[in-house]
Amino acid sequence: MIDHIVLVKFAETTTQEQLQEVVDRFKALRPHLTGIVDIQAGINFSEKNQGFQVVLSVRFEDKAALAAYGPNPEHQAVAAYIREVGRVDSLIVDIEI
Repeated sequence: MIDHIVLVKFAETTTQEQLQEVVDRFKALRPHLTGIVDIQAGINFSEKNQGFQVVLSVRFEDKAALAAYGPNPEHQAVAAYIREVGRVDSLIVDIEI
C-alpha cells in the first residue's frame, strides 16, 4: 500500500470557510478514485505547523492507483480550487507501507 500525504499552505487572504471547502471537496473525491483504501483531510491545528494549514491524505492499494490519481479529472478540479483560493506552497510525501 501507498500513503500519499499533502500539506498545503495558503495565502493570508484565504478564509477558514475556503479551507473547510478544500477539506470537503477533497473528501468527496473518494467515489471518483479507484484503488483507494482510505481518504482523510482536515485543518491542521498544530502550533508547529510552519504555516501548513490543510492536511490531505490518501491510502492507495498500490503505486498504479497513485499514478492514476494525479491526472484524474475530479482530482484536477480539486487541485484547481486549491490554487484558486490561494495555495502558496505544498509538501507531498509518498511512502510505501
